[in-house]
Amino acid sequence: MAVVIRSASASAPAHKIEAAPPPQRYARGWHCLGLAADYADGKPHALDIFGTRLVAFQGQDDKQFYVLDAWCPHMGADLGIGCVKGNSVVCKFHGWAWGGDGACTEIPYAKRIPPKARIKSWPTLVENKLLFVWNDPEGNPPDPAQKIPRIEPVFQPEEWSDWSLVKWTIHNNCRELIDNIADVAHFVSVHGSDNVVYFANLFEGHKATQVMVGANRRLGGGEYLTTIASYYGPAYQITHMFGKMGGHPVESILMNSHTPIDPNRFELRFGVLVKKFPGMSAEQCEAMVKQYVDLTNKAFSEDVEIWHNKVRIDNPLLCDGDGPVYQNRQWYEQFYMDAATVPAELKQRRFFEIDHGIERKPEIRHAFDN
Repeated sequence: MAVVIRSASASAPAHKIEAAPPPQRYARGWHCLGLAADYADGKPHALDIFGTRLVAFQGQDDKQFYVLDAWCPHMGADLGIGCVKGNSVVCKFHGWAWGGDGACTEIPYAKRIPPKARIKSWPTLVENKLLFVWNDPEGNPPDPAQKIPRIEPVFQPEEWSDWSLVKWTIHNNCRELIDNIADVAHFVSVHGSDNVVYFANLFEGHKATQVMVGANRRLGGGEYLTTIASYYGPAYQITHMFGKMGGHPVESILMNSHTPIDPNRFELRFGVLVKKFPGMSAEQCEAMVKQYVDLTNKAFSEDVEIWHNKVRIDNPLLCDGDGPVYQNRQWYEQFYMDAATVPAELKQRRFFEIDHGIERKPEIRHAFDN
């Protein structure tokens, strides 16, 4: 008679996935809209983000970038199909013009402008050749502490490539993307890292950083890569990466930024800068840079496939080899709270590391702090 021996865990109840609906408010912070140059064409650009329709444009006279609510309060037309006149966007329906501050500047057939003729104007910022818009459910102005750090290589074309950007629409809540900060295990199964010897997380106020050292056969041909990836606020991450490709040292900067469309979809922009290779001809350097950009884009697209094929889990079943997923989510949740209610402990420095015997630990810092 055969005897079946079961482990103690076999009799335990199965873990039941729990998931509350995603929050209906959107995170407080700067959100990237892509290259500023893409909005400098003299036209209005419709944006379906934050659960509504916005319009972005550059003033013809002052060259400033503006973002406004797009639904004209006169009769409801979309300002995104209008035109730009001076520093105003003009509604195609009846010609009402709206300045960058949201005030109506002209009604072509009226003797006076109604006192209430004003729409919401969203704060904007241009940094690192990118356009950002500020969202705050409480309506407060941008927090100076959440400034976007300047990245000097962006402004050094003789040494660095230009931004190469791609954009995806992800059909999931943006928390799925933020989980990557603490998810050490997926670098092996998804991105082909052979041996992650060091992984650390640093949470400090509005910044969350991942420091990792690991061999990667796709981006480094099996050579070790060192990455320092920092979120500045809830939606903009910069990664400084050091490795080798074809025997040549490679230094690159990756930008990962998302903007929610609604609670279950978000726009994801991924950008790459590569330091040019000394001693190569211009043609050789361009080919090497393109190859590296293509490889990093492909690596990031592997995450996209996962996000399109997973469910929301509030109580993930973790093991001792996982990173600080719950602590990471606590950090992220602060951007969905009223600013005055954010717990003091979330503003303090918290550090977690997984060390598998690295000979020399990398510097623990946020990327591009200045």
